[in-house]
Amino acid sequence: MDAVGEERAEARGVPPDVLERVRALRDQIAYHDYRYYVLDAPVISDAEYDALMRELRELEQRHPQLVTPDSPTQRVGGAPLPEFGSVRHRTPMLSLDNAYSVEELRAWAARVARLLPGEPVSFVTELKIDGLAISLEYEDGRFVRGATRGDGTVGEDVTQNLRTIRSIPLRLRCDGPVSLDVRGEVYMVKSAFARLNEERARRGEPLFANPRNAAAGSVRQLDPSVTAGRPLDIFCYTLAYLEGMELPPTHWERLQLLRELGLRVNPHVRRCESLDEVVDYIEYWSHRRHELDYETDGIVVKVDRIDQQERLGATAKSPRWAIAYKYPAEQAVTRVLAIDVNVGRTGALTPVAVLEPVRLGGTTVSRAGLHNEDIIRKLDVRVGDWVKVQKAGEIIPEVVEVLKERRSGQEHPFQMPESCPVCGARVVRPEGEAIWRCVNRQCRAQLVEGLIHFASRDAMDIEGLGPALVTQLVERGLVSSPADLYRLDVDRLATLERMGPKSAANVVGAIQASKGRGLARLLYALGIRHVGEGTARDLARHFGSIEAIMQASVEELMKVPDVGEVVARSIREFFDEPANRRLVQELASLGVVTTQAREPRPSAASPFVGKRVVVTGTLARYSRREVEELLASLGAQVSGSVSAKTDYLVVGESPGSKLDKARALGVTILDEPTFYRVLEAIDKGEAPSHAGHHA
Repeated sequence: MDAVGEERAEARGVPPDVLERVRALRDQIAYHDYRYYVLDAPVISDAEYDALMRELRELEQRHPQLVTPDSPTQRVGGAPLPEFGSVRHRTPMLSLDNAYSVEELRAWAARVARLLPGEPVSFVTELKIDGLAISLEYEDGRFVRGATRGDGTVGEDVTQNLRTIRSIPLRLRCDGPVSLDVRGEVYMVKSAFARLNEERARRGEPLFANPRNAAAGSVRQLDPSVTAGRPLDIFCYTLAYLEGMELPPTHWERLQLLRELGLRVNPHVRRCESLDEVVDYIEYWSHRRHELDYETDGIVVKVDRIDQQERLGATAKSPRWAIAYKYPAEQAVTRVLAIDVNVGRTGALTPVAVLEPVRLGGTTVSRAGLHNEDIIRKLDVRVGDWVKVQKAGEIIPEVVEVLKERRSGQEHPFQMPESCPVCGARVVRPEGEAIWRCVNRQCRAQLVEGLIHFASRDAMDIEGLGPALVTQLVERGLVSSPADLYRLDVDRLATLERMGPKSAANVVGAIQASKGRGLARLLYALGIRHVGEGTARDLARHFGSIEAIMQASVEELMKVPDVGEVVARSIREFFDEPANRRLVQELASLGVVTTQAREPRPSAASPFVGKRVVVTGTLARYSRREVEELLASLGAQVSGSVSAKTDYLVVGESPGSKLDKARALGVTILDEPTFYRVLEAIDKGEAPSHAGHHA
């Protein structure tokens, strides 16, 4: 509790000895959280820890005015979130380029050397944790905001859920008003994942596919108490912004600083003076990584010196100073017990090999993709064959080779079915395609898979509407199209298996919240063949409404970037179908947004268009985040650190070292009164006559 909070509590009748005890309890609990979750070296028993927490909770119940957001008692629970808000990252969360061989890694290092001629370059190597990337923001030493990566610029606000993860400190171990942004990976250890799936199996709930999916799904729960019940952890790997302390000049030193501040950093990071040392590190972990209790799929390699990182810069998507080495897909040998055929949302029939269970990449594999009839013929896969399987991209198992020399003569060739295995309708293979399809648009499998896609994260993002619930809705006759989802109510949902009133209310709330996802997501959710997320976004930007798209000719559709004739004809055929047009009309009548919100264009009078701007200190009218979002709307590239590429520094009270650095580099300084005058001039459509000074 800060001094102001203590003064207010004392003024409201809280005895000084109670204040002192609450402060001591919070400090002790924070220390033991640090020992247990960050250092993995507890010094008290669980019972002793629980006693401290119980005493603090009792004191806060007797004196509610003592409760603060950063109290350890506030980690668990919280009111369910009606929907996730959005958070604009202070600096972009870029994705990494991949290297799939040592040769590709050396080629990357050679490019780095060419861009830094004659300079010695050292590297930091880190295990690539297979989890969910998140950003944590601390202001004045307190955790205030957490977000998912999202599109790299804007993510989902999952602050309340991240507060429940005990290895994320609610307060930093520091003195003074330190503010920072740190990037990390939320993950679930393998042993906890196994226990969670065992519990879900006992309750008859669908199992998670892997630890990464379990972690991602847990963080994105609408009810924080659900997240609190999941065994999640975090490793932090990047300090993206820092104010109130001197910023270390190397990535290695920044990782050490994160540890000192109480943030959890993977213990296996290593500083390498040469690329040969990097290769040794990669080789060391190539097999030992499976001994860890968490999933890894590669090694991240970063240039250590921050000044070199800044000069190397980044492409639109990836930094040039870092790369992810991905380990080759591992293989295992097992036997094909059967070949099943799945029916997808477009009616596609996909053969799947049912395998004798085998360990592969740290998990047990019992099914593998065979893609289509042509692949089966090419590989000559038969029921009873011994085959090699591997995980494509370390995730999806697939059959890659048949060991024909091990055949006994008892193997059986596979034939694609002549009718749909779900509804019995005729199946056809269109000319020029490799996929057989069920012709029945009312096929239950197509409906179920289509609804699962409609509700998926990248489509309408309806939390809680997973495969098991969708199947129940279809089997009970409650839903026969996506429009029916928006007619569901709590009473009808609550009658389904494993769906009480609270769960039903959460699902209905998520369905209603999805109405505002916008045109791009709706287009992708409709499942139009050949229309992926990127094409859906391009169509939405170009046409602005679904009505305009439905009326567009093939030629007009082809004017959209990257939309060729095949895609255009597929869109045209979809909307020529009367049932699809009726579906769109139904969705619109039920309140689903079918237009694209236009992105505001910065005023022509804005001096910030295309300029790199940094904000420091505290401004009177706006929070720092509001200032940064305002600058972004005015065309600025908002950055968290001052460099030679910075064009403007907006300065409030207590600016810290950024002001000194900006002055040394000759960056244009905008103090608070000047900044407001610039904003007023922009509002009037005038070009500002004075936009700061070089100090």
